[in-house]
Amino acid sequence: MVKVSSFRNYQKTSKTPRRPFEKERLDNELKLIGEYGLKNKRELWRVQVVLAKIRKAARELLTLDDKDPRRVFEGAAILRRMLRLGVLDETKLKLDYCLGLKTHDMLERRLQTQVFKLGLAKSIHHARVLIRQRHIRVGKQVVNIPSFPVRVNSQKHIDFALTSAFGAGRPGRCKRKNLAAKNKKASGGDDEDEESDS
Repeated sequence: MVKVSSFRNYQKTSKTPRRPFEKERLDNELKLIGEYGLKNKRELWRVQVVLAKIRKAARELLTLDDKDPRRVFEGAAILRRMLRLGVLDETKLKLDYCLGLKTHDMLERRLQTQVFKLGLAKSIHHARVLIRQRHIRVGKQVVNIPSFPVRVNSQKHIDFALTSAFGAGRPGRCKRKNLAAKNKKASGGDDEDEESDS
């Protein structure tokens, strides 16, 4: 019998800054956290790690010859991925542009940002709450991850979930309670009128 190991190679998804108390960086991070409604600095650092890996891969490929099969194949794959994510547009399909990517380019593609930009939420923080409370779907799938990267072809399919009170679902708890009270009052009021008539 073959023994399958249950161990996995987990990697760190974020990296803390080398200088923890650099004022300029701290101010910049706080501004980005406020602008994109992030929960903590780790969410920002996670995006920076993803971006650093993309830039590193692009830098490595740029050192190779233009006709190198590895550069042609892997370079096209990186650019295709960036185009599909909507981080680069079709006019900038070169590896040089991958080196110029900034953190806010990636943060713009988060589901939280897209929900707010589409006007489904009143604020960026409201967008996060709606996503976490399973009110938002992408296509047919309910997504409750605020950092979900939205692809270009999925962007037009962001909407309220079918089960959501904001969508086609039944009204929320408070609204149902108020409606029940209103109906009871209306039917109770009619009974009283009939009694006073007799």
